[in-house]
Amino acid sequence: MTYCLAIKINEGLVFCSDSRTNAGPDQVSTFSKSHQFSIPGERHIVLLSAGNLATTQAVVEEIHRDLREDAECTINKPDYLVDIADYVGRINRDMQHKYAPEGEEAGFNAEATFILGGQVRHEDPELYLIYPEGNHIRSSTQHPFLQIGETKYGKPILDRIIEPATTMETAMRCALVSMDSTLRSNATVGPPIELIFLRRDALNKTQIHYQFEQDSAYLIELREAWNEAVVSAFKSLPSLNLFDQGDQA
Repeated sequence: MTYCLAIKINEGLVFCSDSRTNAGPDQVSTFSKSHQFSIPGERHIVLLSAGNLATTQAVVEEIHRDLREDAECTINKPDYLVDIADYVGRINRDMQHKYAPEGEEAGFNAEATFILGGQVRHEDPELYLIYPEGNHIRSSTQHPFLQIGETKYGKPILDRIIEPATTMETAMRCALVSMDSTLRSNATVGPPIELIFLRRDALNKTQIHYQFEQDSAYLIELREAWNEAVVSAFKSLPSLNLFDQGDQA
């Protein structure tokens, strides 16, 4: 299982992803689900992946192959991010069709989902969720974050905290709390955790990129502080007076 999320704020874009792809009793496998493509001064693009590992790896490899061979369309040629989303969607659909015919009879699921985000020249930074069918949706002011994979555990904190005016540091902490909530509830999601920030219009500057391992001191401190805060908030809720009959139906 996987959990990846991306957040669009006024300052730029935040991306967070886990790295676990298999979590059985005797085997744990990890692969990065975050892929970056850039031309300094012109564009910086991040692609997060979820779903069938063979499909996601085939899609990323095809993108790199198109770049090496200078294909007619590559991730570095379109002038608008929406056209890059179309390009990734076509490759995703083609790779699923390549592997699906035999797999359908065996119950094999080759589907993959992606989050594409970044900035091309001086266009606004954008986020797109690309479905297995190849179509996509874009984040909005009303819904400034996108999730793929195991999304339900990490969504509540995003709903409460994230808005366009949220600061970079707050958005990045919120992404990590969202990820930690998912790790706590689903053992198939796991570290290393990658956290990336792309600042708006900073196409010539080094982007912020963290990688947190299982024993990261910051992750441990963040988890303990969040747990204590949740317990404290719960204890401060109004008490349910079981002997007060006035509010009973």
